[in-house]
Amino acid sequence: MTSQTATDPYGEAERAADHLRRATGIHNYETAVVLGSGWAAAAEDVGEVMVDVELSTVPGFPPPRVAGHRDLVRALRVGDRHVLLFGGRSHLYEGISTAEVVHGVRTAAALGCGNVVLTNAAGGLRTEWSVGQPVLISDHLNLTGHSPMMGAEPPPPLPGRFCDLTNAYSPRLRAIALEADPALPSGVYAGLIGGSYETPAEITMLATLGADLVGMSTVLETIAARHLGVEVLGISLVTNLAAGLSPGALSHGEVLTAATDARDRVIGLIRGVLEHPDLVS
Repeated sequence: MTSQTATDPYGEAERAADHLRRATGIHNYETAVVLGSGWAAAAEDVGEVMVDVELSTVPGFPPPRVAGHRDLVRALRVGDRHVLLFGGRSHLYEGISTAEVVHGVRTAAALGCGNVVLTNAAGGLRTEWSVGQPVLISDHLNLTGHSPMMGAEPPPPLPGRFCDLTNAYSPRLRAIALEADPALPSGVYAGLIGGSYETPAEITMLATLGADLVGMSTVLETIAARHLGVEVLGISLVTNLAAGLSPGALSHGEVLTAATDARDRVIGLIRGVLEHPDLVS
């Protein structure tokens, strides 16, 4: 991360947006999609590929380092719309800054995106949810100890730091997702800093707090997106039962295998959302 990114994250997002305009030849996008662990298959079959760019060549983006995340940002055409698809993301547990974690959604906003679809792999706290079940995020618990609104006040003409999160996850976009897949359940996502899976005692605590899902991403991106007026659709893929509920040890390999097995359903869901006539409000 450059010092410029740390001191001027919104300016760095504008520079990244300018770089992508030049690299893709597309000036504005309507929607962005961020693919979480194991969602990479969705990059291959959700629209017409226009241009691929290595994500790590774009200002402010570190190369994705976690298995299941790709060094890719892809310009897609879906119908008559332009969609920006991030093949991976970075996480706090990698030792990077909050500004880098949310750089993708700030760049998407700078490119004109009014919607962002944030996907992730998550542990399920409900025993009735089987592995491979997509779940719409209805709300979240930010337990990372961080916020993208920390630091200097956002510069004018951007809104002030105290953004409203009453509807952090758009009811309108959730209704669109339910049209694409009417069987989708909803749940509250607990975002932790990660780097290790939770203990059974921590899972008991999270369930007491009202969490249905637990993971290591998404919450900071959601805050940054809502601050800039971008609507958020959050989708978790249950790739394992959480600690104390799972019959075996948890591993990242298990996460990727579960996501691969759910390939057809997640592709159908993302494609259904992106093709919906009312996606762009």
